[in-house]
Amino acid sequence: MLTRQRPFVVEIITALALIAAPFVLPYLGFTPTTINRILIWALVGIGFDLLFGYTGLLSFGQSAFFGTGGMFAAYLLTQTSFDNTIVAVLLGTIVAGVVGYLVGLVALRRTGIYFAMITVAIAEVFFFVEFNPLSAYTGGENGLPGVPTPNLNLWFTTIEFDDNMSMYVFFAFWYFVGLVIALRIVRSPVGLLLRAIRDNPLRAQALGHDIHGYKVAVFVVAAMYSGFAGGLLGLMQGFMPPDAFMFATSGEIVMQTAIGGAGTLFGPLLGAATWLYLSDFFQTTLHLGATWKLVLGIVFVLLVVFLRRGLFGAIVDLYQLARRGRKAAQQPPGTAPVAAAPPAPAPATILAMPARRKPARDKTGPILQAIGLTKRYGGLVANSDIDFAVHHGEMRGIIGPNGAGKSTFFKMLTCEVPPTSGRIVFEGRDITGPGVADACQLGLTKSYQINQLFERLTVRQNLRIAALGELRGKFKLDMFRSLQKVAGLDAQVQSTAALVHLSARLDTPVSELAYGEKRRLEIGLALATSPSLLLLDEPLAGMSPAERVETVALLKSIAVGRTMIVIDHDMDSLFELVERITVLQEGRVLVEGTPEEIKNDAKVQEAYLGGVNGELALHGETA
Repeated sequence: MLTRQRPFVVEIITALALIAAPFVLPYLGFTPTTINRILIWALVGIGFDLLFGYTGLLSFGQSAFFGTGGMFAAYLLTQTSFDNTIVAVLLGTIVAGVVGYLVGLVALRRTGIYFAMITVAIAEVFFFVEFNPLSAYTGGENGLPGVPTPNLNLWFTTIEFDDNMSMYVFFAFWYFVGLVIALRIVRSPVGLLLRAIRDNPLRAQALGHDIHGYKVAVFVVAAMYSGFAGGLLGLMQGFMPPDAFMFATSGEIVMQTAIGGAGTLFGPLLGAATWLYLSDFFQTTLHLGATWKLVLGIVFVLLVVFLRRGLFGAIVDLYQLARRGRKAAQQPPGTAPVAAAPPAPAPATILAMPARRKPARDKTGPILQAIGLTKRYGGLVANSDIDFAVHHGEMRGIIGPNGAGKSTFFKMLTCEVPPTSGRIVFEGRDITGPGVADACQLGLTKSYQINQLFERLTVRQNLRIAALGELRGKFKLDMFRSLQKVAGLDAQVQSTAALVHLSARLDTPVSELAYGEKRRLEIGLALATSPSLLLLDEPLAGMSPAERVETVALLKSIAVGRTMIVIDHDMDSLFELVERITVLQEGRVLVEGTPEEIKNDAKVQEAYLGGVNGELALHGETA
């Protein structure tokens, strides 16, 4: 909230802290060299935090890019006539980014622990290559000595940064630039999508986003941060050390970010300061010798166990606790919190279809056709030779006993799983091959039986993630664009929130919503993509009777001008909602007809419990 009202407050506070640091930190025991090293490690950490804290990708291979960028810059400055230190570092950054792109294409083919293990292997490969095949260029175990101190070549003079204070100014400036760039990224549409990928990558993809493309992009950005910091390390030390490629370097980056707090951007700075200060303290003050690593490891474990959100997270928690305490103290005794007013129904004007999709009433004929759709899992046939068609503006229901293949059928219709055989035609286009993100981009979207939300984000952020897929397309690298400047975004979020009765909860974290509110938000995510065809998978699942009544009314309101397909086990509600019903049994279409025809169909009654019991079940009664 603070960043929306005062967008530059973080940058101003950071600048003031950087100005004060060289005058304050020496009194706390920090040497000038340690302060400069903190800034360099914090720069590496910012890139890693974008990768891990914001996107959820744990990489142990950052040392490969740290060493690559640093070695390339050092080679230019020591083995050639090149003498512009800043340009050399920037060229090293570009090389690290190119290497990061190539590595990312391989590593990001896997997720989770497999991705992490691939990055470990990559770090080891780069370490071997630096020490052996490329030792003539990297100096092998000796590194590259003779790297000049930083300088700035102007057309009329050259500024040398060759003493402690001037070096600090140089490194602090670049840290500030790196932080500002990262802040712009996390406040951009791309930054929000990175958090969506971290929380629920499959749902982000189902909302029309190319999650692989965004993963590759942030992997490259993190590699460039590492490469740039590696170049600065060579300038600070006067030589580029070979241990920049070591796996231990990647491990320190991970541990420093964990200590400071992942997903904060400032955590790596606090983590680096803590790590390097304790390293110096244990070695030079306490003279622990080789034991300092053991002691530092124990400290790391204690910090991570007791400060699960890191040092920065603990600071934020204390600040919020103090704010709540002040508010409680200011509240008159004996007064109770005012209960939130129930959400008002959506105005009729908000029920109109968003502009990009044409209303269903303007079109005729089938919007979706499934032709001979079959899905096999080995010897198991989930769906067999299904022919199915839905027309523009139609409200279609799908029912069937448990195990009838309804969920698999839905997944094939939205391209979540490919059919074994058959075709799917949507608005005249064969969509059997494209994935779920492409289907969403075409206007075919689904809500899920089990809520698939971004739990760590707010309602507003959830709806923005969904709306961005329609407003920006499948993939767009607008990393420096403010979310507020995406045309139509806020209007689409507001209208969707009003439609699902969540306008009063826009800034509430999803984790704090009631179950019924989460179900409405689940539907809202699908609606925010402006679908031409909306598929709802058991929207009434798990609801209380009162919540069911409210949700049925909601579904009736959103059905205006839309084409919808609904699966649900609540027969009374479904028969009240839809115009036509398709019954599946054992993966096949058993029968289709109006709700009244389905109620009185002998084959359907037999499928549901059999005979008289089936008829009673279809009429919402019990035997």
